[in-house]
Amino acid sequence: MHGKRILIGISGGIAAYKIPLLVRLLKKSGAEVKCVMTNSAKEFVTKEVLSTLSENIVYDAFWDHDDGTWNNHVDLGIWADLFVIAPLTANTLSKMSSGTCDNVLLASYFSLRKKCIVFPAMDLDMYTHDSVKRNINQIESDGVKVIPAATGDLASGLSGQGRMPEPEEIYNIIQDCLLPNTLLKDKKILITAGPTYESIDPVRFIGNHSSGKMGYALANAFAEKGANVTLISGPTNLHIKNSLIELHQVTSAKEMFELVQQNWNQSEIGVFAAAVADYSPKNISDSKIKKNEDELQIDLVKNPDILYWAGQNKISTQKLIGFALETNDEEKNAIKKLNKKNLDAIVLNSLSDKGAGFGFDTNKVTILDKSSNKLGFELLSKDETANNIVTYIEQLYK
Repeated sequence: MHGKRILIGISGGIAAYKIPLLVRLLKKSGAEVKCVMTNSAKEFVTKEVLSTLSENIVYDAFWDHDDGTWNNHVDLGIWADLFVIAPLTANTLSKMSSGTCDNVLLASYFSLRKKCIVFPAMDLDMYTHDSVKRNINQIESDGVKVIPAATGDLASGLSGQGRMPEPEEIYNIIQDCLLPNTLLKDKKILITAGPTYESIDPVRFIGNHSSGKMGYALANAFAEKGANVTLISGPTNLHIKNSLIELHQVTSAKEMFELVQQNWNQSEIGVFAAAVADYSPKNISDSKIKKNEDELQIDLVKNPDILYWAGQNKISTQKLIGFALETNDEEKNAIKKLNKKNLDAIVLNSLSDKGAGFGFDTNKVTILDKSSNKLGFELLSKDETANNIVTYIEQLYK
């Protein structure tokens, strides 16, 4: 959920002790988190813990009494992509239902422009009380998504409905609420990215200038659509940003091939963006090769063609997209690769396009498919390019 902005409202119930773990889960997923709490909530969880975990100040009053700063609830309501109130006590529920606004949590709620989901948590007799039921019905009619309380042991010693779900369950509900319901949601995507390094000796290798930026941008774009991404990456300095991406790091073409073989059958879509070395040294020296002669001859052998293998082992329900970086006869060579390797589409970029290719933060691509369709894009950031490619693949999959 990289970049999603989540505001967590905490009211004064014992279940508030679960919120720090929820904050950690959200932060680990790449979300931005801010917390707002009622005075009574501070009896169960401290501002210091929430501030440390969220890496933001925690709002509990309209004014910061230490420096006189005004905590603008309107800004919080505008900032949030989603307002999560957990736990929601009977008291806060009643105020939301009636329009009472006497603390910063409620003021943020009434200033909210996006979605709000709440997790009622109280003792079973309170939860089933007619007035609580009436208030829940009212806020639901106001557009609030109410998550029914779970059943189990309660703080009173009784057992029944009234428990707040565990942090992992709340996290999953938040994720479902924020991620779009697209054709790619929950689909299994296999992506290769970056270069491969083929060792000559313990010090030197054969490689290329690929940064991996395009492949990583694609992985993130798919994950933002709710897809489950397996990313097989050669050596890069990049990091994943989304918990829906499972990263496997490799060095050589042989290592990448082995992982592709292990994962391709379980994948529904493959996007092979890696710049795999075509050849590797026939013999790898166990020690550093000394600079003795004026010339050095290294015998090379052909590496496995990973994209060709995937195309030959593709079933009718799978879609396979490759990349072609060309320097001459670009479209002709890309179409030849498309057909030879049994691809559904190929993404072409040319080193003759300024700002495209290895190392840049931008790219300019043309997508060609097996039906002779052609779709070109202007020079864009690699994130924007990735979004365009994923949108195309989504329609191709449809």
